[in-house]
Amino acid sequence: METTERESGDEKEQLLREDRRLLGRLLGDVIGEQVGAATLERIETIRQTAVRFRRSLSDPALAGEAAAVKAELESQLDALPIEETLHVVRAFSYFSHLLNIAEDAHQNRRRRAHAQGRSPRRPGSFAYALERAAKASGASLLEWFARARVSPVLTAHPTEVQRQSILECEREIARLIALPDSPGRERALHAQVLRLWLTAMLRLSKLTVADEIANALAYFRLTFIPGIPRLYADLEEALRARLALERAPWLPPFLAVGTWVGGDRDGNPNVGPETLELAASEQARLILAHYLEEANLLGREFGLSARLKPVPREVLEQAERSGDESAHRRDEPYRRVVSGIYSRLAATAKALVGLEAMPAPIAERPPYGTAAGFAADLELIARALEEQGAGLLAEGRLRALRRKVSVFGFHLAPIDLRQSSDEHSAAVAELLARAGAEPAYESLSEAGRTALLARELALARPLRSPRLAYSPQVERELGVAAAAARAQKRLGKAAVSKYVISHCESLSDLLEVGVLLREAGLARPDGLDLDVIPLFESIADLERCGAIMESALAQPVYRAWVRAREDEQEVMLGYSDSNKDGGYLSSSWTLYKATADLMRVCRAHGVRLRLFHGRGGTVGRGGGPSYEAVLSQPPGSVDGALRLTEQGEVIASKYADPENGRHNLEILAAATLEASLVAQASDGGGRRAEIMEELSQLALASYRALVRDTPGFMDYFRAATPFSEIASLNIGSRPASRKPSERLEDLRAIPWVFSWSQCRVMLPGWYGFGTAVSQWLEKKRGTLAELREMHASWPFFRAVLSNLDMVLAKTDLGIAARYAELADARVREAVFPRIAAEWRAARDRLFAIAGASEFLAGNPTLARSIRNRFAYLDPLNHIQLALLRRYRAGDAEERTVRAIHLTINGIAAVLRNSG
Repeated sequence: METTERESGDEKEQLLREDRRLLGRLLGDVIGEQVGAATLERIETIRQTAVRFRRSLSDPALAGEAAAVKAELESQLDALPIEETLHVVRAFSYFSHLLNIAEDAHQNRRRRAHAQGRSPRRPGSFAYALERAAKASGASLLEWFARARVSPVLTAHPTEVQRQSILECEREIARLIALPDSPGRERALHAQVLRLWLTAMLRLSKLTVADEIANALAYFRLTFIPGIPRLYADLEEALRARLALERAPWLPPFLAVGTWVGGDRDGNPNVGPETLELAASEQARLILAHYLEEANLLGREFGLSARLKPVPREVLEQAERSGDESAHRRDEPYRRVVSGIYSRLAATAKALVGLEAMPAPIAERPPYGTAAGFAADLELIARALEEQGAGLLAEGRLRALRRKVSVFGFHLAPIDLRQSSDEHSAAVAELLARAGAEPAYESLSEAGRTALLARELALARPLRSPRLAYSPQVERELGVAAAAARAQKRLGKAAVSKYVISHCESLSDLLEVGVLLREAGLARPDGLDLDVIPLFESIADLERCGAIMESALAQPVYRAWVRAREDEQEVMLGYSDSNKDGGYLSSSWTLYKATADLMRVCRAHGVRLRLFHGRGGTVGRGGGPSYEAVLSQPPGSVDGALRLTEQGEVIASKYADPENGRHNLEILAAATLEASLVAQASDGGGRRAEIMEELSQLALASYRALVRDTPGFMDYFRAATPFSEIASLNIGSRPASRKPSERLEDLRAIPWVFSWSQCRVMLPGWYGFGTAVSQWLEKKRGTLAELREMHASWPFFRAVLSNLDMVLAKTDLGIAARYAELADARVREAVFPRIAAEWRAARDRLFAIAGASEFLAGNPTLARSIRNRFAYLDPLNHIQLALLRRYRAGDAEERTVRAIHLTINGIAAVLRNSG
């Protein structure tokens, strides 16, 4: 297939162009080989016609040709037999996948070249962050790492559209494309592209939670387990150089990866005690198998003879306890120590997950009680090597293994529990009623609930009776708590350490979780064995979150829980639902205000606030570049603590490639360091806050006037987007709606955003901004110069507009207008002209504030990347439209449904985000 990239004189892009051409040619060769030259020619004809259609819409000189080109394109697509339609969709989709690989490989190449040269430090790197924090003393830097906590958290949401078999194939293509050019490389790439083409894009059955667990584990196996120790080593070396130390320091495990997979029950009836047990066990199995493999390899490296140099006494004593009595290793105490470690690991793996070590251990040894015991044995070896002057041997595999144990323990990754507050309330109400403590808990006032729960939590007795039967809902909630207790006992408290309460609206929502945890022995009057984390999601809840936490920290029982957590309180902020509720601009400002409000409340109570950002991959769900997002937080709010969700296909985009994954982890850690230690000169107070409040209210009114107050709007949404078809796609275990309802309030934010992205409207990422700024200026509430100053010097406002710029660049009103034709004419005329007018207003106001004349003027690399995708994205949209018309007209043939699902998959791949 031909590529359409505009040639540039910039030599830095030459290798990218070559990779694009090579992969495009190989895909074309494979298509010709597998389905024939005629199909390949038809694919190219459709691509060229789609390009002409785009030009006719964007070039005023060609506007008269638009109708004719549109008719030509529709004729080409309508003439396609369904089998050939499938080939065409897969061709455009797979070229987009290959484009992503080429771009990622090029970015990795550029980063390596930058690091090897004497170029200025790049923002988002450790080196840059340490340079920016030049005023921080060595002691303050090391103290920061001692209290810092940085953690991306993997979630399983119904937008993860790539199959693992495809990801594995693409990883191999990425590895090959990074190698020097050679005939062998091209032949190997040809084979992998062929393998890709012959691999089905779609699953035959809906994804189960067990599948999602396996998918998440793949990222640990390929990226996090090997990559995180290297990342620590690089940072420790950078610190050594920065602080002029003799050797690199050993940092606390401040950076780790968490997960919701297997523990997130909110709206997903398929998650329960069994999935939590499965996730914990499979995670432990993976990391223990890895430790066994590494310990086996480590033994081969430590054949150091005691005859050549005296060995520290503690090594000799440990060797005697190892159980390794082989005559061949009598003078190799280090190897015998490692043999003993391997034996204990083998016993641990068998005891915890039933894993049989291969090769079998030499001797029977007791299992480790905790990962700390394993870490202590490895530390003994490292310490002894230093003592005998062989400290260099403590680097490499041994240091990497020590780092893995410090980060992953025996649990691999902490699993968060999550459930909706209304589920907790119903379960607690039933427990109280069956115990005779309160027959009508849910009818009590908030003050009545809080008082009752406080009295109950002061007692040690459980509410559940073994003689009584309970509803499946109660059994499920208590079963999850019991499974969490078992996981903690087996794998350590870090295995399941946090409990997120969705839709948290009151103090009683927090206390109810304590009642449920007490039934499993995880709660006592003086503390909990899990951190309770309120999640504030809607605009109203975010506006009230400070008051809710004020009441919580003033309540003695809850305050005792926080005190037992060393006076730290984690709070989660929901970007997705607040955006769906109030639109992009209002959501962004409300989240900023909520953060400042929570900081004020926590400081007043002597509590350290840790924020957990529930960001999606798209701007419409709080996404956008992570570096800018961290630095745009209110000053003082990061303070060494950053947790954020990584969702859907964005996980694959960031972490499928190990080198790219390492880079993205570095960005998070470096941005957290920079935001914590580098003074921020400007914040959102005073006049800026006044301006943002006014803009927010105007944007909120504009957004809700469309999505809530326009008759038939939800009918338009369901007709003019592929929402219904998305809901049936086998891409996640979770339903698209929380409740069987047609209401926007009950629709999950993820498919809401996913659907708008498919039809190229991207409405959740920008709607309301144009009207807000226009009305604000028209009412003479302020000046354009004020907005330009905010954009120039306030990181928050600059990040808001940067994300807006990106999402508007991906929007296409010409294609969106074609999707609008799927809706009833009356509803279409009431909705689409307003969308189009608001988009133009948003574009014009963005350009006026930023001083730009085109999208992404300050980011030419991203602009080029988006522009190069249109030739493959547009045909997919046009084909999807034709298929939706067929399907909704009654053609429900299996291949038609499959083709629609393929277009959904392909469009998500081209855009590199969906929900």
